[in-house]
Amino acid sequence: MYIPPHFEEARVEVMHELIRARPFATLVTLSASGLNANHIPLHLSLEAGSLGILRGHVARANPVWQDLLAGTDALAIFQGPDSYVTPSWYPTKRQDGKVLPTWNYAVVHASGPLRVFDDPVWLRAQLEILTTQHEASRSEPWAVSDAPPKFTESRIGAIVGIEISIGKLTGKWKLSQNQAAQNRAGVVLGLKEKGDADALEMAALIESNSEK
Repeated sequence: MYIPPHFEEARVEVMHELIRARPFATLVTLSASGLNANHIPLHLSLEAGSLGILRGHVARANPVWQDLLAGTDALAIFQGPDSYVTPSWYPTKRQDGKVLPTWNYAVVHASGPLRVFDDPVWLRAQLEILTTQHEASRSEPWAVSDAPPKFTESRIGAIVGIEISIGKLTGKWKLSQNQAAQNRAGVVLGLKEKGDADALEMAALIESNSEK
């Protein structure tokens, strides 16, 4: 990923925060037939001395867990908020017109060796962690134990676990840092007026980044 210095986000805790907030990843792997991309939720687990462990599962019928080129890392891409930025939001547009549209976004790339777990105990534990995390905000959270045991066992038999020990973590926060302060303020105002969830989150990111 191309990252100009002013767009680089090197703080591990900030990148981890985005992974937790946006766990639905694009998993890119290399097989003998070429590149594969799969879209799956991944759970981040922190362990001493590491950049983190990503765990998830895929359908047993998905060839990704069998068709891996030995010696190559997998890449998990976590996409944060993004938004189109119109030149009309820049106050300098009225001064000289020398402005162009762009796209702001935040993204994390996590790469490392991929391991496969074909173990029902491991899989059940991973499913329980994943569902507990995403059901936590519900007034009556669903649990794996709510389903009939035989049904759960059969469904677990239809999936395979995957784990990536993160060896490299890179972040790109493109938040109009290359613009003058008045233009950044104009982008924030425009995003707030736009008002959708991604626009508001992007506006908050620009504001917090400007305060650093």
